Amino acid sequence: MPEIELDGVDRAILHELQEDARRTTAEEMGEAAGVAASTVRNRIENLEKSGVIQGYHPHIDYEAANYQLHLFIICRAPPAERAELAEEALEIVGTVTVREMMTGSNNLHIEAIAEDSAAVDTVAEKIDDLGLEIVSTEVVKDEKVQPFNHFGPAPSTGEDGE
Repeated sequence: MPEIELDGVDRAILHELQEDARRTTAEEMGEAAGVAASTVRNRIENLEKSGVIQGYHPHIDYEAANYQLHLFIICRAPPAERAELAEEALEIVGTVTVREMMTGSNNLHIEAIAEDSAAVDTVAEKIDDLGLEIVSTEVVKDEKVQPFNHFGPAPSTGEDGE
């Protein structure tokens, strides 16, 4: 993938996409970034080609979708096998995301959903079958997400502290 150096226009576009990629138009993003809509479309295409934008994903309320249990499972994997085990864990039905951690012994974090406690047991058994050590399983009550603010306007450097 070609490497890209982000400028203020790219950062403004990324911020707007994080706010609401589905409903924000190129015209609105252009207005926020101070460029034409055609420039926004070209920049988005370049950001996609370079791998900066890797997809557009909905933020899902799993409980509203009848998956009553949203899990965060912290595991230990041998560092040499971590990447391969992460790929295998992603194949487990119910797994939403797998994060490989660079530091610490709790180096694989699995986010999964389940309809009930029996489904939680099934996910846990499949994780155990991979040879991962489950350190803890937490049930998520709620998740809040916000855009990375460094893609938006820079903080003011005014003396009034704003």
